[in-house]
Amino acid sequence: MRFSAPLTGLLGTLLLTSTALLTSTAAAGTLRVGATPVPAGELLTFVKPLLARQGVTLVIREFSDYVQPNVALGEGALDANLFQHVPYLNAFQQNRPLNIVPVRRIYLPPLGLYSRRVTKVTDLRQGATVAIPNDPSNGARALLLLERAGLIRLKAGVGARAAVTDITSNVKRLKFRELDAAQLPRSLADVDAAIVNTNYALEVGLSPDRDAIFLEGSSSPYVNVLATTRDRVNNPDLAKLAAALTSPEAKAWLLKKYGGSIIPAF
Repeated sequence: MRFSAPLTGLLGTLLLTSTALLTSTAAAGTLRVGATPVPAGELLTFVKPLLARQGVTLVIREFSDYVQPNVALGEGALDANLFQHVPYLNAFQQNRPLNIVPVRRIYLPPLGLYSRRVTKVTDLRQGATVAIPNDPSNGARALLLLERAGLIRLKAGVGARAAVTDITSNVKRLKFRELDAAQLPRSLADVDAAIVNTNYALEVGLSPDRDAIFLEGSSSPYVNVLATTRDRVNNPDLAKLAAALTSPEAKAWLLKKYGGSIIPAF
């Protein structure tokens, strides 16, 4: 059967309209969120039923590093992510601007200094090797923690830009090994101490409030945030997710699940 040109155009238009409606319906009410498994992935799993009752399907995609969740968000494969603090996000986007912005402060995973060889900071030997994260943001955070522990002194005012070259006093002559953050828990067998991000500590059974020989305080600016791209900030489903993550139910769950190892920031 042959159709006339006007009829063919009309059928094509109807087909395209139907396809667009089906695609829109399939995507409506779905949020794809990237996260590290612990605690972000577990927290997102907890709030998933809360969102389902509001008509939002939460799809959680877990990552084992701190780079790919931002890349996936910037490329449109995700609608949001939960794993990073603002200093890291800012440092990341200096080299890879992806138009990612913070949406809501969620929790503080306090950075900790861990050791299998000593139980007190003062017991670290002269010339001890300390492993720290090799990305600029978490590396600076680690050095600031060591300064608060009284092990080193940094140049005045370096703050979140601190690097090993900014150390002005190192009374124990500590040696530093800079490693990918995900590798730091495994490095504990080979170094005198290591500074480990809480998500990686929890994954290997370390409890920050119980096992760290020195721990970041609750006044830390390194709170993990829910983040998205600037064009998605006004997504109403994202607003529902932010509300669920900062709800009384989420706060009670965080405190029960992790105690002092994860500190709600709301």
